[in-house]
Amino acid sequence: MERHTSGVLLIVLSAFAYSTAGFFTRLIQLDAWTMLFWRGWFAGLMILCVIAVRERGRTIAAIRAIGRPGLAAAVCSTAATILFLNAFRHTSVADAVVIFAVAPLLTAGIGFLWLGVIEPWTTLAASVLALLGVGVMMTGAAAEGHLLGDLFALGTTICMAMMMLIMRRHRDTPMLPAACLSALLCPLLVWPFTAPFAVGGEDMIKLFLFGTTQFGLGLVFLTLGGRLVSATENALIGTLETPLAVVWVWLCFGEAPSVSSFAGGMIVLAAVAAHVYRGSRPVPCAAT
Repeated sequence: MERHTSGVLLIVLSAFAYSTAGFFTRLIQLDAWTMLFWRGWFAGLMILCVIAVRERGRTIAAIRAIGRPGLAAAVCSTAATILFLNAFRHTSVADAVVIFAVAPLLTAGIGFLWLGVIEPWTTLAASVLALLGVGVMMTGAAAEGHLLGDLFALGTTICMAMMMLIMRRHRDTPMLPAACLSALLCPLLVWPFTAPFAVGGEDMIKLFLFGTTQFGLGLVFLTLGGRLVSATENALIGTLETPLAVVWVWLCFGEAPSVSSFAGGMIVLAAVAAHVYRGSRPVPCAAT
């Protein structure tokens, strides 16, 4: 139970970190590819430092130990990051977020078909409720769907589901080095589309914070916590990111959420809180 509670806490912290993406995107006035480039470098170097501290001289051995599962998880994470960007470039935010919210159900479905994992009905019920909440948030948004962007969003969701399933299936594999590899792959892949050395000093500081806090900490918490909870539960708790992202923009930029955004966010929070509360309740011992 203690391991599960720690896992839930780490995934919640990951959702908090990831939810600041909108805040940093508004704060930094650079093209998306350049932001991806520097965010990836700063996040990768930060995670590498965390690995060095944790392993105490066994950093190279830890990197080698990721094996094929770690490489697969890193590729899925990198693909999700790049598809995530292109989803928002080719479709509405409403379409993209609603598709991302399918992650818990999609993770459960892929887990059942691929690994034969059957999730508790409470987890599935909470996932459906969270999806309903995100749908309510988007009802007030004027959105026109675009097929290519929607496909990118679906690809992002599939890649994240696969990554969480791999981490859960190979929980004995050190996945933190895989997260580091994922972060460093991003700048290498987007290099041809960037202008990395045209960035000023103030923007570089913001990019450093973007990479280390939003992306770096988000990946670290997700990687460590993903080994302690089910993949579907991981995706479910991760839906906290959607209402939190609205809150950050509201508090920092004065963009008050609409009634539908507020109501849907409360539904998502209620779904996650109810699931976490039920999962943390002690199991009664049978009378003997």
